[in-house]
Amino acid sequence: MELEVRHLKLLCAIADTGSLHGAARALGTSQPALTTQLQRIEAMLGGRLFARERTGCVPTALGRSVVGRARPLLAGLTALVTETRATAARGADGDRLRIGSTASRAIPGWLRRLRERLPRTETQLQVAVSATALLRHVAAGDLDVAFVHEVEGCPLRVPPGLDVHVLVEREPQFVCLSADHPAARHRVVDLADLAADQWMIDPSVDGEWEGLRRVLDTAGLNPRVLHGDYLTAAGLVATGEVVTLCQPTSLPRPDLAIRPLRDDPLGVRLMVAVHGGAYGGEPAGVRADLEAAYWEAAASAPAYREWLGERGWAEERARS
Repeated sequence: MELEVRHLKLLCAIADTGSLHGAARALGTSQPALTTQLQRIEAMLGGRLFARERTGCVPTALGRSVVGRARPLLAGLTALVTETRATAARGADGDRLRIGSTASRAIPGWLRRLRERLPRTETQLQVAVSATALLRHVAAGDLDVAFVHEVEGCPLRVPPGLDVHVLVEREPQFVCLSADHPAARHRVVDLADLAADQWMIDPSVDGEWEGLRRVLDTAGLNPRVLHGDYLTAAGLVATGEVVTLCQPTSLPRPDLAIRPLRDDPLGVRLMVAVHGGAYGGEPAGVRADLEAAYWEAAASAPAYREWLGERGWAEERARS
């Protein structure tokens, strides 16, 4: 067995996440498979690289040495691949803009503006649940730019070499509930009014379950929780089976109500990430087009428009 790039990535992932479980999730593999691979690497190098403690995995002296040497090697390789792919893409296919995004109602308006601004540029879109995965794709050169959200209290791990710009410092998270739910009669919903409800959460959305659990714990609530995807959630919410968090730009339906939570207990930061060497640091107009598309989506969402208006933000956006 010889030490390979994938082995170095595995060791750095364990060091970055501080746990085998976190590293396995970041690398898209199972914990048993990762553990077996680590054991083989340690056997090949002749010593333990990580001490397994109750709080997680801590690098040993040998582990710190190996990880310290691995990082610049991986950074150099990533830069080489990124620059080569960018050169090949421009030479072979002409102008191309590869964008990634977590789910957002701003995406259609963003694409429309980009295509109007850059009519000769082929725009490719990749939508993913995981912000972490999108950031890795930008760092690897597979994407030019990514629009991601970071749940409050659960910071994303941004790979080296990325420039990150904040689009919205704090976007409040609203609640989606059935239109005939008693709490839907109110303009603002108290968490206590949802104490008897089952919550649905998508655990693959980075940080969202941790953020909601913290908010519920603070409110002294311990409701039933169902893990699932948000496409399924809409149907279950409509029938009153569950309530769920939602983006404030979400639109109501005859069978769904979108409401802010009192005191806005949970928020996310909206960010745009680009590779430092791509398009001079930022594709021309990408951030401006995304910002315009976002506020267009916000203005079309009744609950969010009212929330913004109460805080004077709508008028501020109109003037800018």
